[in-house]
Amino acid sequence: MNVVTRGFRGRGGQDPARVPPGQYETHDFPVLSAGPTPRVDTGEWTFSVEAETGRTRVWTWEEFRALPQERPRVDIHCVTRWSKLDTDWEGVSLDVLLEDVETTAEYALASSYGGYTTNLPLQDLTDGQAWIVHTFDGEPLAPEHGGPARLIVPHLYFWKSAKWVRGISLLHQDEPGFWEQAGYHDYGDPWREQRYRGD
Repeated sequence: MNVVTRGFRGRGGQDPARVPPGQYETHDFPVLSAGPTPRVDTGEWTFSVEAETGRTRVWTWEEFRALPQERPRVDIHCVTRWSKLDTDWEGVSLDVLLEDVETTAEYALASSYGGYTTNLPLQDLTDGQAWIVHTFDGEPLAPEHGGPARLIVPHLYFWKSAKWVRGISLLHQDEPGFWEQAGYHDYGDPWREQRYRGD
């Protein structure tokens, strides 16, 4: 007699090599935000990298779009337990944006239009692991998904991929961002289920 029904085994057909523990695959793209959706015109948009020395490099939209572009296809994982596989983006690698920055910092704080922030180790933004993207699925990134540009750090939970990004500050000491101050995990590795502080 089978006392464990199919319903207690999770959702079938998921690839455990690509869908982290506690996650389920979705084909939708849920919209979750901590506040109102900023509407940022590309004519007003800028992106900056500020070193710990205060030295700052700033790009306008036109300058940003003139940089070498990449088209990463990545899986993304939300802390609310959905995962979306094979998402297609276009944007600029953080390696390009950081290549002329002299720094001994170990941490970064991403800041967004609207006031959102999130912290990351600097090493998680380099070596082809992170991008500032402006296009999703061949279309300009919609405001509800973080347009005109957002950070993508696909190996961490998606709250680390700041929407409406406007800059990154490099720091010698870690500085918790919006959700981290509210009790979310400082790092946020989906494969280790680091959702909340203490996980």
